[in-house]
Amino acid sequence: MRPLYDALVRRLVALVTGAEAGTRVIVGITGAPGAGKSSVARGLLERLGAPAPEGLGPDAARLVPMDGFHLADRQLERLGLTDRKGAPETFDADGYVALLRRLLEERGQTVYAPGFERDLEQPIAAAIAVEPSVRLVITEGNYLLLPQEPWVSVRSLLAEVWFVDIDDATRVGRLVARHERFGKSPQAAREWVLRSDEANARLVAATRGCADLVVST
Repeated sequence: MRPLYDALVRRLVALVTGAEAGTRVIVGITGAPGAGKSSVARGLLERLGAPAPEGLGPDAARLVPMDGFHLADRQLERLGLTDRKGAPETFDADGYVALLRRLLEERGQTVYAPGFERDLEQPIAAAIAVEPSVRLVITEGNYLLLPQEPWVSVRSLLAEVWFVDIDDATRVGRLVARHERFGKSPQAAREWVLRSDEANARLVAATRGCADLVVST
């Protein structure tokens, strides 16, 4: 993976250094559930902390995942969407779009973004601080390239969107193992993946051709 990461970091550094002075760049990483988006994003972030020209230096890049905009379980229950958790309609997409706009427009102040706690499977308000020093934001999530409103507005706010691709057998195995780690029985985990996660994966796969770059892991 090192040569791949090196090439991707060079591309990110070029995007930031080539941008107009005083502006912030946001790059999206998308892909189906279980493709490894979070791992790729974290790997890039670690390398971007290196001094220029290999990286951007410390505190110049930040990860802001889309998962912070999951609707809380009490809202899913109210809306009758508990069994669809993870589908596009179970996110505050308008809130996500508004945050991306703030990250581009409010460069002179700290912008707080929600995170997502995997152990709780719940969003956490104001968990991520994006300070004025941050020149690059990496945002990752399933639905960055969906053509439906309000998701379609996301693409116009991102300098590039990369699609993380992996074979389906590995991806499904990862998802089943993830659900087991967070409390589901093996049977319940597989049933959830094949019913819910894979329905979402088909939606995401249809957006692959709209990406600026396909990253095969």
